[in-house]
Amino acid sequence: MVGERGQVELYKFYHPVTGMNIGMTNFYRQNLQTTVFEPAGAIEWLSNENATIQFGLEEVSIRDLRKVKNSNSKSRRFKAGGSTYKWKLAENETDLYCVDFRDKTIATWTQGQQQLRIAVRAEEILDRLVVTCMLNLWIKRLGQW
Repeated sequence: MVGERGQVELYKFYHPVTGMNIGMTNFYRQNLQTTVFEPAGAIEWLSNENATIQFGLEEVSIRDLRKVKNSNSKSRRFKAGGSTYKWKLAENETDLYCVDFRDKTIATWTQGQQQLRIAVRAEEILDRLVVTCMLNLWIKRLGQW
């Protein structure tokens, strides 16, 4: 997020057993009123590609956050707030962007800047966008897009 004073770190991810592909990764969102990082959810890793993600009280399988329409698809679908969204690979095969059901871009990940930009109209699914972006980057890095 970019504010009056530049970039703002809104999320922190914490995985106590660094280098392990199992265990729990907790993620925290900064409360902009208090500047305190508050628990937003967790990812319970069973392996590199198998995990259960908690968003508050809701639990979702990583498979449900990375659905593929066909085998050579360059997009990964997920549902949030009753709508379907897609993360797509940009033409440079490095950056990602997310579109809503009208094919309007609501988020972009720029690898070179290590920056995720999210449209104001997508704030209601902010946690989903941040976590699904991170998950897609992780799986892509493993060479399993």
